[in-house]
Order: sequence, then structure tokens, then C-alpha cells
Amino acid sequence: MGDKITDLLKKVRQIEIRTNKHVSDALAGAYHSVFKGQGMDFEESREYQPGDEIRSIDWNVTARTGRAHVKTYREERELTMMIAVDLSGSGDFGSGNQSKRELSAELASTLAFSAARNNDKVGLVLFTDEVELIIPPRKGRRHILRVIREILFFEPKHRKTDIASALKEINRLLKRKAIVVLISDFLQGSDGKLPSADDKDSVFKAVDITNRRHDLVCFEVGDARELELPAVGEVTLEDGETGEIVRIDTNNPEVRRRYFEFNRERARNLKMEFAKSNVDLLETRTDKPYIAVLRKFFKDRARR
Repeated sequence: MGDKITDLLKKVRQIEIRTNKHVSDALAGAYHSVFKGQGMDFEESREYQPGDEIRSIDWNVTARTGRAHVKTYREERELTMMIAVDLSGSGDFGSGNQSKRELSAELASTLAFSAARNNDKVGLVLFTDEVELIIPPRKGRRHILRVIREILFFEPKHRKTDIASALKEINRLLKRKAIVVLISDFLQGSDGKLPSADDKDSVFKAVDITNRRHDLVCFEVGDARELELPAVGEVTLEDGETGEIVRIDTNNPEVRRRYFEFNRERARNLKMEFAKSNVDLLETRTDKPYIAVLRKFFKDRARR
């Protein structure tokens, strides 16, 4: 038991070290500029200076002192970030050195430490086809280390996925506008098909509603082998969520072509549906550095 705890803490510490390297002043600053506070609080009145907006003149103080004064404000900065991570069975897959679940933990860690540098609160929701764990938003390094630990080592009771239910629970929990980060591979159902956008209980309806209430950012975690199969002969594949097992001949070029086309079309449709709700869907892969995706997201968002 002692060795297991030591290994657990070592892995959490390794992720903290790696992600803290990414959370430079530049990344933390980009986070600050992209995710704004809830409003502006009056700070003070000061004497008018050339270039100040005429509409910001404080007429009461100006009349009392006989000199023009303007009102200054500061951003009501403190925000809440709620990170929702899909822990369904398909997240355990990884064809290289990293599983999708480990990638999810690193993504969450980088965002959480960025939030911490801006003195924002961070909470966590872990879900499968039901919400399995809720950690209320708090501040501090120890709290974020707990978030990382739970993403890596929490043992879910279920294997399937229900993203819509998880988002509904988050909307119920959060009374004020927050940053909601959804991390998932968006694989639901043994056939890999997307639910109908017309279904009132679909993930797309839930995404649209959540984005209207909060600032929703979605990360799709994937693996290269989920898009394209190598020619390695007959292989046995098991659905991580349903346990269904199929055997296919990867040497057959037609099998590989159909597999690629199906998954490419699925990815295209997913992106299209999210775009309809103006929701950012960021694609990350276990075999590629995710930090480039984050930097590009912050850069593009700052331009809007």
C-alpha cells in the first residue's frame, strides 16, 4: 500500500512539474485576457487627464472641487472554473506512452494552474453515464493537486458516457456565470455514431444551453489509432464502454479505408455541430503536444 501511495504522489508531482512549465507568465496572462470577470467595480475618482473619456467624468466630484475628475474602475476578477472530465471506459485507451485519461489530467492541470495564478477558483466533475464525483470550487495548490489525483486515479463505477447529463448537473450546481471546461473523447455508443442534434437530450442541446449560461470550452481527447488503422494483420478490438469484441483484418485495405472514412466523417460532423453553437472544440491527441493547441486557442480568442 505504501509503495502504491508513493507512486501515486510521484505521478501527480510529475504532472505538476510538467504543466507548471507550460503555465508561464505568458500563458497565465493569455488566460487572464481571454477569461474576463463578471463586471467592473468603481475604484476611485482622479483628476482628468488629456485623453480620458468625457463620458467617464465624475460630475459630482468635479462640481465639488472645481476641477474635472473622472471615475476609474477595476475588473471584478474572481472567476470560477469547473472542469468536467469524461472517465468512461474509452478514456483508458492509448496506443503510445500516454492514455487519453492521462492527457485529460495534464490538460486539466495546465488550465487549473493558469486559473490559480489569476486567483480563480477551480472545481471538478468526474462523470461516466452518471456524475460520479463532484469537488466544489476552491483555491490553492493542494486543492489543484487533489483535482489532478482524482482525474488520474478515481475508479468510476460505470463504463459508459452521458455528457448531456453531466452538463445538466453542472448547470444546476453553478448559480453564477463560470468557465466550464469539458474534456472528453465524445465517443458515445458502441457504434460510435453521434446523437441527433434534434434530440432534446442530446449532447449538442446540452452544449448549446451550457454555453449560453457559461463560458464553455471543450477539449476532444483522441488517439491516432482511433482515426486510422495500421496494417498489422488480424486484431481483436474491444469497446471500452460496452465490452463488445470484434475481430478485423487490418491487412485488408478496404477495411482500413472504411474505418478511416467513418471516423473522419464523425469528426467532421462533431466539429460542425459545435460550431452551430459557437462553442470552441479543441482537438488534442495523445501523440501530439497539447500546449500548442492551448496557445493557439488563447491567441485566436484574444482576437475576437
